[in-house]
Amino acid sequence: MTKPQDKLRGWAAARKAILSGLRFTSLRLRLVVVFGLVALTAAVSASGIAYWLNREAVLTRAQDAVLRDFQQEMRNHASMLPERPAQDELRRTAGQMANSSQRFSVLLVAKDANGRQISGNSALDTFTLEDVPDSLQKAVNEEQELSSNNKYQYHLYWQRITDDGKPYLVGGAKVIGGTTTGYMLKSLEPEAKDLNSLAWSLGIATGLALIGSALLAQAAATTVLKPVHRLGTAARRLGEGKLDTRLRVSGTDELADLSRTFNHTAEALEKRVADMSARDEASRRFVADMSHELRTPLTAITAVTEILEEELDAETGSVDPMIEPAVRLVVSETRRLNDLVENLMEVTRFDAGTARLVLDDVDIADQITSCIDARAWLDAVELNAERGRMARLDPRRLDVILANLIGNALKHGGSPVRVTVREEGDDLLIEVQDHGPGIPEDVLPHVFDRFYKASASRPRSEGSGLGLSIALENAHIHGGEITAANSAKGGAVFTLRLPQDASEILADEEQNGANGTEGNAR
Repeated sequence: MTKPQDKLRGWAAARKAILSGLRFTSLRLRLVVVFGLVALTAAVSASGIAYWLNREAVLTRAQDAVLRDFQQEMRNHASMLPERPAQDELRRTAGQMANSSQRFSVLLVAKDANGRQISGNSALDTFTLEDVPDSLQKAVNEEQELSSNNKYQYHLYWQRITDDGKPYLVGGAKVIGGTTTGYMLKSLEPEAKDLNSLAWSLGIATGLALIGSALLAQAAATTVLKPVHRLGTAARRLGEGKLDTRLRVSGTDELADLSRTFNHTAEALEKRVADMSARDEASRRFVADMSHELRTPLTAITAVTEILEEELDAETGSVDPMIEPAVRLVVSETRRLNDLVENLMEVTRFDAGTARLVLDDVDIADQITSCIDARAWLDAVELNAERGRMARLDPRRLDVILANLIGNALKHGGSPVRVTVREEGDDLLIEVQDHGPGIPEDVLPHVFDRFYKASASRPRSEGSGLGLSIALENAHIHGGEITAANSAKGGAVFTLRLPQDASEILADEEQNGANGTEGNAR
């Protein structure tokens, strides 16, 4: 059963995803939006101005015609009424005035012989004095002072009103020299319909302008972004190592200059990388050749040193005690030189990319025990590993990793060294912890560097400075990793993380090798 808070969290996550999807992450989208906003602003502004001007023109023309006609009717008919007209006379005159070309309703107001206010309506009570705004009545009946600029006591006044949502024009004037006041009511609904049609037309024009601007922006974006897209694709190919990538240059604009600059940069980069690769290849070849050439004399020297070592250990004591230290030094340094040559050849294989995995099913506890036993470390190493935990790895390379990590812990840390094995998901974790002083913080980032020594003076030691680097490369070839840290309880901790099955790594290597061979054949 779904809880309400789970629904709220789901809705919040969906809303966040929608909002993140609406972000302007595309230059094409931003161009279209900007073009659309500019076109919409221009179209709305132009349509608004055009509507306002046409509205004023239509209404002004309509009201001027109505007011002129009403004023003329007031002169022709209302002015002919007696000073104290009867109601029938008012009604008859109002009907005559309403028959004009503008067809408006008329209301005439006056006082009879008894001084009572009477009115006559052309439309039988549909237009009454209550329909006339008070402000308009006041203005119409207000007597003006005569002056050089004002020759009449009364003037014509008008006002636009709305009744039941329909627009009307109301006008009024008083007969000069008489007591009759006339009002007219004219519907502006036809003009309002014309203005509504104009508004719809302008709205449609605005929509069409917006669509046109979007299409124009799309065309402009395509024209501008196509070279940018080609440049991005070329940059990605360049980042993938395809240094022969070049752009086709056409035109003389800024994008063409950018393409030329990219081509010059790619050409310079290709040349620089080719030079560096050539030097690197020459350096690797030199190290490999040197290591190979050293193996032959080293084999002979090793054989001689083994004989000398046997003489040193013999009970007869045939070696002169005076030269015994020198002989032991030669034996030790010969072993060290032999290990260095072997490590150099291993490093060369890693650098050349020729190192390959030979997988087998390995019992991790048995593998670690064999590694410790072969080097006579049983008394100095504690193993915490469950028997029967199998993994598909390269046994020889795993032995090299373990030998380097455990040997380094015994040499630079302190015994006993504790080796712990555990599983974490699909990975296998092997921790090697010593009881030494730990690794200085400034040394930690460099413990896996080749030939790195903690002291700047590079003191002489039994190691070659390549052991941890080779261990890390062997972990990488399995698809694993080695990290170094200091334990909170004291001492250094090296953690080896390996997949429990490296078959996928081996399959990927074989596929990449096949692709590389195919590419070279082409």
